[in-house]
Amino acid sequence: MAKKAANILKYTLSTALAVVLVWFAFRGVDWKAFWEGVQQTRWVWVALYFVAAILALVFREERWIALMRPLDPSLRRLGVWDAINVGNLVNVVLPGAGEFVRCGYVSSKRMSYDKAFGTIACERLSDVVAILFLFVLAIVLKSESFGPFFTENIWAPLSARLGGSLVWVAIGVVALIAGFVWAVRHFRGSVPFFARISDALKGLGTGFASIAKMERKWPFLLSTVGIWAMYVMMMYCTIRALPMLDALTLTDALFLSAIGNFASVIPVPGGIGAYHYLMALSMQSLYGASWETGILLATLGHEAHAILIIIIGVISYVRFSLRKRK
Repeated sequence: MAKKAANILKYTLSTALAVVLVWFAFRGVDWKAFWEGVQQTRWVWVALYFVAAILALVFREERWIALMRPLDPSLRRLGVWDAINVGNLVNVVLPGAGEFVRCGYVSSKRMSYDKAFGTIACERLSDVVAILFLFVLAIVLKSESFGPFFTENIWAPLSARLGGSLVWVAIGVVALIAGFVWAVRHFRGSVPFFARISDALKGLGTGFASIAKMERKWPFLLSTVGIWAMYVMMMYCTIRALPMLDALTLTDALFLSAIGNFASVIPVPGGIGAYHYLMALSMQSLYGASWETGILLATLGHEAHAILIIIIGVISYVRFSLRKRK
């Protein structure tokens, strides 16, 4: 009962956060300018966006197959494809719940639920590494834009407020991290909180080790590259769909894709609100675009993806249900 209440509270807070972020993102939007932008949209590029999004799902299915085939050689691509799509559909409403649904769809006598969940943990780990790599690469490639932004909006205000104490703040942060690591190592056997942190860190290490020892390593790595290449192409197609952003390049698409992916860290249904706010803020701060242009870019990409996920998810759910009846 307590667990059920906790889940209800979690999803209620998640939805409330999404509503707040949507309000922050869309308040003050000039709707006349927004609809003028919609009317100028190049829909051919939106169609190409859907192609890239479907290819990203195909690569994700191939990557999961590469992880699970050693555990259950009888797995079929269509079954894995349906499991991923139904899981994504659930995530639109309940953030994070889709992963549990995916495991239930593919678990069998040969592959237990726990083993299936372990493969998803490995997937998530590789995605985190990919996001960090994209972000670092984007900063390097767009240093002329991000450098001044970081200096003017982050470093300069901090320096002005803290002055010479900024160095001491940095030393304090390092000391806190070191102290936390020491506490985890020495109290993990007696304090449940530190035990959970220790287990989580061990899980990350095991995940990295499993990728290194994987039998089908190259299919896994190439599929991961394919997934994130398609995500960048999805952003590029969204940019090209808007005439007012013709000056932006593939490098900008990579940069904006990296920023947009941080919205997935915020626990809101389907990333709604968080993605719109981050993209609009980035477009306004880094590219000097109007807030309406940033909101249009975010809305076009986010809603196109949501529509695709819902349509494919429903088709996969119906197909799986019919197959199960037979």
